[in-house]
Amino acid sequence: MADAEDGDERRSRRARSTRDRRGRTTERRSQTRRSRTDPPEEPSRRAEQERGRATPDASRARRRRPSDDAAPKTTGRASTTRRTDTRTRRRTEPARPDSSGTSRARGTGRDAGRPSTRRLRPDAVRVLRGEPGRRPAPTRARYLRRRWVAVLVAASVLVLTYAVLFTSLLGVRSVEVVGVREIPKDDVIRAADIADGTPMVRLDADEAAARVAKLPRVFEVRVERSWPSTVQIIVTERAPVAVLRAGSEIHLVDETGLDYATAATAPPNLPTLAMANVKPENPATRSAVSVLGAIPRQLRVQVTTVTAETPGDVRLTLTDGRVVKWGNADENARKAAVLGALLTRPGRTYDVATPDFPTVSG
Repeated sequence: MADAEDGDERRSRRARSTRDRRGRTTERRSQTRRSRTDPPEEPSRRAEQERGRATPDASRARRRRPSDDAAPKTTGRASTTRRTDTRTRRRTEPARPDSSGTSRARGTGRDAGRPSTRRLRPDAVRVLRGEPGRRPAPTRARYLRRRWVAVLVAASVLVLTYAVLFTSLLGVRSVEVVGVREIPKDDVIRAADIADGTPMVRLDADEAAARVAKLPRVFEVRVERSWPSTVQIIVTERAPVAVLRAGSEIHLVDETGLDYATAATAPPNLPTLAMANVKPENPATRSAVSVLGAIPRQLRVQVTTVTAETPGDVRLTLTDGRVVKWGNADENARKAAVLGALLTRPGRTYDVATPDFPTVSG
């Protein structure tokens, strides 16, 4: 009976050893799979993990269960029943999947379940994990391709620059004149002297405007580019505020005192400057035209003649023969308001030179 118990105990130990060996084999296989995908660990750390895994297994293999030592003695019939249960459990236990079995790895003498001790290179680990590794050195073909691309880009920039600056690709195709009433448009275009096909970026707009400004009737001018191929000339004409009669000729005078043009007939509702030496630099002329430009239109149409012996002695003669002593060109708006009220009174001479103390005489 003791022999039977010893045999059962040996078989039980053998079964536990087999299970432990299979567990370690399975763990080594999983570790091998992880080492193919994970980066290699440090030797000391890996050794510690191996010792940590191996220690429990070894202790389990060496340590007996208390139940085994204190197992009660049984009869032969009980031993037979126990042995039969063990065999039945072995037969009913599902087979462990083992793709390698007991076969050995191809080309090596090792067991297929034993993990490999060969380390993967860091660049190989990067490739396995999908991380960017060290870039390969550029080949000669790649270098030549990049150089040709750079040459083509530089050549394209040069060609485009030449086309824009020195050809008529983006040149002037048309010239538009805006804002003229008395000046013919052809005169403005000829004065601007902008050649057809001139590159837009090389057009000197200020110089063209200066040429147009020399026309007598032009008060102000601007030259603007309208891409891709149009130039606009915006003109402000001079407006006459009085006429100057010199013999049979009628001269037009603007608000600056400039005699800028002649006319066959005098424009309607414009007063006559009965003065000598009508020039923009003459102070008396500047005072007279300043007064004409400041008074309201309903009053200006009643003025027939303007005289100014000095800058402070501007006089207006109305259509009915009444005379207005205006004085200098200061406080023109206030003087105009006072004069509007005085004209309702009878008289021949209205003095608003001092608007605080206006007088009516005659």
